Amino acid sequence: MPSDPDVVALGQAVYVENCASCHGANLDGQPNWRSPGPDGRLPAPPHDETGHTWHHDGDTLFQLTKYGTGALIGDPDYQSNMPIYEGVLTDEEIIAVLSYIKSTWPQDIRDHHDALANRQ
Repeated sequence: MPSDPDVVALGQAVYVENCASCHGANLDGQPNWRSPGPDGRLPAPPHDETGHTWHHDGDTLFQLTKYGTGALIGDPDYQSNMPIYEGVLTDEEIIAVLSYIKSTWPQDIRDHHDALANRQ
């Protein structure tokens, strides 16, 4: 729904409130996001076209946001600074945030991401 302006507007508001403090107001993530920090955890990656968010299909991104990385990879002991948003955000809000993020990507990256969904 990255083409629905109402969904994107909701997603932007939810992103600012819940995600921007780590992933950046401009979706640019934290420095050195590919290398574990002093706590052994990975910093927040960018969600813009320079990051890896668009390499994952929409369902994976939804599951990661709602249930966390540990649940997604089947490792309940996995340590991450990424909060689990189940019970915090509604499914509609999570979809809106992901739609907002996707709406900021260049068209070629959006097309690539759409192709991931079509392979499933």
